[in-house]
Amino acid sequence: MKTLFQFLLVCFSATLFAQTPTNSSEIQQSLDQKSKMIESSLVKNVAFTNIGPTVMSGRVSDVSVNPENPTEFYVGYASGGLWHTNNNGTTFTPVLDNSPTQNIGDIAVDWNSGTIWVGTGEKNSSRSSYAGIGILKSTDKGKTWTNVGLPDSHHVSRILINPNNADEVIVGVIGHLYSSNTERGIFKTTDGGKTWTKSLFINQDTGIIDVAVAPENFNIMYAASWERERKAWNFDGDGKNSAIYKSTDAGTSWAKVADKSGFPTGSGVGRIGLAVFNENTVYALHDSQFRRPKGKTKKPSDALTKEDFKTMSSAEFLNLSDKKLNSYLKNNGFQEKYKAQNVKQMVRVGTVKPIDLASYLEDANSIMFDTQVIGAEVFKTTNGGKSWKKTHDNFLDGVYSSYGYYFGEIRVDLQDENGIYVLGVPIIKSKDGGKTFTSISRENVHSDHQALWVNPKKSGHILNGNDGGLNLSYDDGENWIKLNDPAVGQFYSVFADNQKNYKVYGGLQDNGVWVAEHNARIDKRWHQSGQNPYESIMGGDGMQVQVDNRDANIVYTGSQFGNYYRLDRSSGRNKYIQPKHTLGETPYRFNWQTPILLSKHNQDILYFGGNKLHRSFNKGDNWETISGDLTTGGKKGNVAYGTLTTISESPFQFGLIYVGSDDGYINITKNGGGNWTRISNNLPQNLWVSRVIASAHKKERVYATLNGYRFDDFATYVYVSNDYGQTWESISNNIPTSPVNVIKEDPENENLLYVGTDNGLYVSLNQGNSWEAFSKDLPNVAVHDLVIQPTAKHLIVATHGRSLYKANVANLQLMDGDVLGKSSNVFAINSIRKSNRWGSSWSQWRNAFLPEITIPFYANSSRKVTIDVYAGDVKVNSISTDANKGYNEAKFDVSFSKKGKRAFEKENKKVKITKAQNDVFYLPKGKYTVKIGDAKSAFEIK
Repeated sequence: MKTLFQFLLVCFSATLFAQTPTNSSEIQQSLDQKSKMIESSLVKNVAFTNIGPTVMSGRVSDVSVNPENPTEFYVGYASGGLWHTNNNGTTFTPVLDNSPTQNIGDIAVDWNSGTIWVGTGEKNSSRSSYAGIGILKSTDKGKTWTNVGLPDSHHVSRILINPNNADEVIVGVIGHLYSSNTERGIFKTTDGGKTWTKSLFINQDTGIIDVAVAPENFNIMYAASWERERKAWNFDGDGKNSAIYKSTDAGTSWAKVADKSGFPTGSGVGRIGLAVFNENTVYALHDSQFRRPKGKTKKPSDALTKEDFKTMSSAEFLNLSDKKLNSYLKNNGFQEKYKAQNVKQMVRVGTVKPIDLASYLEDANSIMFDTQVIGAEVFKTTNGGKSWKKTHDNFLDGVYSSYGYYFGEIRVDLQDENGIYVLGVPIIKSKDGGKTFTSISRENVHSDHQALWVNPKKSGHILNGNDGGLNLSYDDGENWIKLNDPAVGQFYSVFADNQKNYKVYGGLQDNGVWVAEHNARIDKRWHQSGQNPYESIMGGDGMQVQVDNRDANIVYTGSQFGNYYRLDRSSGRNKYIQPKHTLGETPYRFNWQTPILLSKHNQDILYFGGNKLHRSFNKGDNWETISGDLTTGGKKGNVAYGTLTTISESPFQFGLIYVGSDDGYINITKNGGGNWTRISNNLPQNLWVSRVIASAHKKERVYATLNGYRFDDFATYVYVSNDYGQTWESISNNIPTSPVNVIKEDPENENLLYVGTDNGLYVSLNQGNSWEAFSKDLPNVAVHDLVIQPTAKHLIVATHGRSLYKANVANLQLMDGDVLGKSSNVFAINSIRKSNRWGSSWSQWRNAFLPEITIPFYANSSRKVTIDVYAGDVKVNSISTDANKGYNEAKFDVSFSKKGKRAFEKENKKVKITKAQNDVFYLPKGKYTVKIGDAKSAFEIK
């Protein structure tokens, strides 16, 4: 029951303008809280297994290479942690898993001492560029980490270590992504991070995106400031405060490059990247947001474009040739019903205006890519920044598209002043100082390039980090080796089908949609077979997946902004199924992660969320819109906003549907869209509804999670209603501060709930009254989605940075009040098949095969536990283990103890027990009982 205090708390919080950034001290307290939770968690022994994939990867943020041994290096992933290799990328070991975060902006290594510095919080300003917790430092090569300051920096762009004094370090901070803050600029320490001095600060909305040092003189360095503002509905990545600064005293003081130096100034200056060849020679890569001069962008032909219709009169429109108009309609994806003659009649009678043929295409993608800005441009100075000159005359089209804010890195070959590399959608190089460029993107190199190391001693040896992982080249990019050993995929979603050997499906950031059997072997065997167990079924940014439970070959999935398809994997035919607005109607808005849902009541029925809810009765072939706008109506900006983010239909009743939006609305219909009621007025307002879930255990029950990430509000918002959302109760309780992405109700046990946040996974055994932290083999990483395969009783975890994890939750489903009230409880133990291979090996070159069973049990306190194994009344072995309060697992090698063997042989004289090759006596076939005190269970050796 909801207490009066809880009710007042919900009502009071709903009146607050829920857009206050969370302060760094609260975040640190939550990290301390989680650390303590892990130690005392009832589920800390529930093991998670990473099930890949590794064939694709995640966004790389930085690499650091040992200058004396370039086969040793570290690679930092935006949300996947820090990994080390000392065999040239053949294998990698994670070294940040024991830290509070996996989010990385930049790394630096003092190779003489092995000290590692990690600037947490990705430098990019993407939709999922997670904030950090300051500067982490390790003096023991990653075994332990210490936070040495700048906790409110959120996003760190660059770390530079003085090669002659390892305690002198420069840090560039870009600062908060969604809010203003003062802990941004350039910071310097001379005592290894004990104290910091802010040596450059522009304002609360302008941070430092790059710092580069003269290779022969640490006193000379250059920095790039960047003024940018991100909102959920808009990104503004330019401003008059974006500029280049120079220091001649090792970053102690800074001077802005003169306004009349030749480098762009003003409100259109975007992100800047820097590469220093020597004290005086510097390259700058600029994302120019200034408009191109008129006449510089020409139409490729006389074909119609949507710009033509924006100024066209009705008379001019009616004079167009049908052939020309039909060509425009077909090439731009208009519905088949819109033929030239039909549209002309609509214009003739006034139901449609010519401009509507432009507006029809004005979705978030087209608006973004139609922006005619100058884009990427390269400048060079040879006099220490006094004057700059653009190196090329032409536009570098296709380098940035309209995503310039996402890139900005440039490198120079220290063996060749004229050898430079520009990172964008492709990676391009120049050997003439930037006058001309050629692409070095290749067939096994992912697009979107984020980091590059150029060997300062050997031209042509480069290491490239991109959105698809890491690539290595020894011939200057003509050929590349892919180094995707770590499982660092950035998943948005996951789905599990209902096949006997079920498959898992998932959509990833910039890496499409992939599928594999849940028990696929994730190793390098596929290099020999030529077939990776994971199969790509969709490109782009992979989004949600639904699979027909009658035919697993029918898959619904797609990419960003609602570009979804129905796939028939048996025939290979794909059908585009995005609902289309009517010509003249305001275009539908679709979220980056557009929600779709197959009805549990009829798998021909598909729901599709835009700003309105759409329903198809025939698998997406035809659509009807069953709601009005269920959002606040959107906001002016360059990002689709005012869109649905989540859909849930009650399994108890067809047409009982809940939807949530990115601007904080939750709505319900009980009659399939006949009418809708908003049920979020008493919840905190303006937040992103990350999930709304209709309960499978009680018809009136519904869960909702809200997410304030896009306001730098990291509070946990988790709610339940037992009256269709008329009233809500907060059940976030003791979950540490972190934005919530997903809640999942267990299909077997209504008391069991799972919550995924930007910093880990939690479970409640009592409907949200209290929460326990998962941690075994699961790092502190963002959890975006969860699915439970009901037959296998597996929980599949989609992380945004460490790919997919799997855990067996069958025993958790049994941890009800009766179990929790016992001193001990032994859960069901899987049987094992007897084999002559036990304890032996068919080759001297291979280890002996050692059998093992897992004994799962619950203990109501942390103590030493004795586990006795019986064959009938004969105790054949005992093992002792240190149990934690909560769930535990003990391993038993199915062997006799000496005493147990004698007792067994005395009672079973006809059974011959033989010694295995490894001198161990193993239990024979039969049934065995396991006891812990009065609790017992059984297993069989077959």
